[in-house]
Amino acid sequence: DALDPERLIQCPYNKYHQIRACRFPYHLVKCRKSYPEVAKELATCPFNARHLVPQADLSDHIKKCNDKGFIEQDIVNESSGSQREQMNAVSTWQAPPCDEDWET
Repeated sequence: DALDPERLIQCPYNKYHQIRACRFPYHLVKCRKSYPEVAKELATCPFNARHLVPQADLSDHIKKCNDKGFIEQDIVNESSGSQREQMNAVSTWQAPPCDEDWET
């Protein structure tokens, strides 16, 4: 189950590290500092910062990344939602009453 916070994930910096999903982001920060040479060789997925892949494989990962669909769907929903809001928006603003008479 991908949503299970207790599932184990392999660390991209050290394959012998098996980390619970709920602790994975914290572990990545710690291991990045411990393995700076490995960190230089890895690239971060633009769709999910938890995806660290070899730089040479990044373009292939981006094409296949499961999280890309979520981001694309959010963009579609956001743009269609704002268009709908703009079309349905009716101004309720009214000018405040004014006692000034510029003619006098």
